[in-house]
Amino acid sequence: MNVILSSDATPPLGDLRRSVRQALSYLDPDCVEDAELLVTELVSNAYDHGQPPISLRLCQLPNSSLHIDVEDGDRTHLPRLRASGPSGQRGRGLVLVDQLSRGWGFNVTATSKVVWAEMNCRAS
Repeated sequence: MNVILSSDATPPLGDLRRSVRQALSYLDPDCVEDAELLVTELVSNAYDHGQPPISLRLCQLPNSSLHIDVEDGDRTHLPRLRASGPSGQRGRGLVLVDQLSRGWGFNVTATSKVVWAEMNCRAS
């Protein structure tokens, strides 16, 4: 699955979750639910802290891993895991990504940054 996202101020999260659900319908439902949440958090972060163009890629790897990439055009605001206080309204996205994925990170290219996460998934 490869999606170029609009540059609207609000990310199309509901549409993305439906697309992820359809694209991954052959996988275990718990994995699909976690993938939807990972996509939501990574895309939300790209909209909040990155710049267009923003794209999403999902790739099933031969070792039963699901690889998720979210790319945006901002090479300077790099993601970092940080604690959010109990009364904080925001700041838990990467904490969720860290908990739900088997690993995550980012790569900076000449024109963009790619934030990625991988999770173990098996067919249903």
